[in-house]
Amino acid sequence: MKALCWHGKGDIRCDTVPDPTIEDERDVILKVSSCAICGSDLHLMDGHMPGMKSGDVLGHEFMGEVVEVGSPNHRYRKGDRLVVPFNINCGECRQCKMGNWASCQRSNRNGEMAAEQFGYPTAGLFGYSHLTGGYAGGQAEYVRVPMADVGPMQVPDGMSDEQALFLSDILPTGWQAVDYCDLKGGETVAIWGAGPVGLFAIVSARIKNAERIIVIEANGERIELARRAGATDVINHTEEDVLARIKDITKGEGPDAVIDCVGMEATPGHGMLGVLGTVQEKLTSTQRPYALEQMIQAVRPSGIASVPGVYAGPVPINMAAVVQKGLTIRSGQTHVKRYLEPLARLIQESRLDPTFLITHRSGELAEGPALYKAFRDKTDGCVKVVFHLA
Repeated sequence: MKALCWHGKGDIRCDTVPDPTIEDERDVILKVSSCAICGSDLHLMDGHMPGMKSGDVLGHEFMGEVVEVGSPNHRYRKGDRLVVPFNINCGECRQCKMGNWASCQRSNRNGEMAAEQFGYPTAGLFGYSHLTGGYAGGQAEYVRVPMADVGPMQVPDGMSDEQALFLSDILPTGWQAVDYCDLKGGETVAIWGAGPVGLFAIVSARIKNAERIIVIEANGERIELARRAGATDVINHTEEDVLARIKDITKGEGPDAVIDCVGMEATPGHGMLGVLGTVQEKLTSTQRPYALEQMIQAVRPSGIASVPGVYAGPVPINMAAVVQKGLTIRSGQTHVKRYLEPLARLIQESRLDPTFLITHRSGELAEGPALYKAFRDKTDGCVKVVFHLA
């Protein structure tokens, strides 16, 4: 079969690889109908995530049709359309029973490796390094889905692939980022980054009745989409002093909650913070936590900082500001299964249109390497890439 594979920093290829096979009675094999490139995939492309091996099949946003099941008593049957969470859930461990699906204790085949890095095992992920289990991803014609009786959801009748696909990751991720802000209605929320997750965070904040939604973004296409999604104010961090503008917008109060939808590959901003951040990067860290540092300074005292953005290792943050201001920081991989059914209902009720951010569509995985580069470099107005394979 054809699949998009990692072969080193900046080297994504469309390869011919062996078809997946059933390995356990809980498995299913999906014929992938649609898949997408996620911003997290760019961290792999840029060589920031440890544990990658040449030839690894990429992709954790995918859906498709069941073509083989591991047991005649399986929950799913041939022909069922499934959308698959990017994290793998056993359904049996303490974390899964608590609904902390992204913290599954059993699904990561390389849990000891993860524990060395993070203290404890983390859930297995599709197409996201051997640190998270070394599972082949879904940017492929077929994919094996382990523990498929727990995580995947059958796509509701009448829901198109484009409506369902982002339930696999970025829609629940944007929603959880806002859910972590504990909005009651009437708050001001500031969101760093209007990529796909940031755009869904804007939509989620609007649905949860935030009064003001401030977005920090410099890319023109993303700014336009942010306004369409519901942003009330946009700050171009390359042209303006972000902290000063936020204080002006909030009349000196600061946002009630802030969300980092950028993660480790943020770009330096305007003013002294950007200068200091650039020096710090050269001296102490390959990661760039500019957005994280900026939002910790920007949020009001006793506010909430939500961090869906991905980081691959230690980064320096201003703990003095966190402690002195009494901030709450909430983060983590998304508990996708927790949100699948509620978000599917919002789509069915036409309260949420997840398709508005798709800018590039392809029917050929062979176009994947070029589309990866367009997405990374933000050329040709690229915000979100979707492959329709069937």
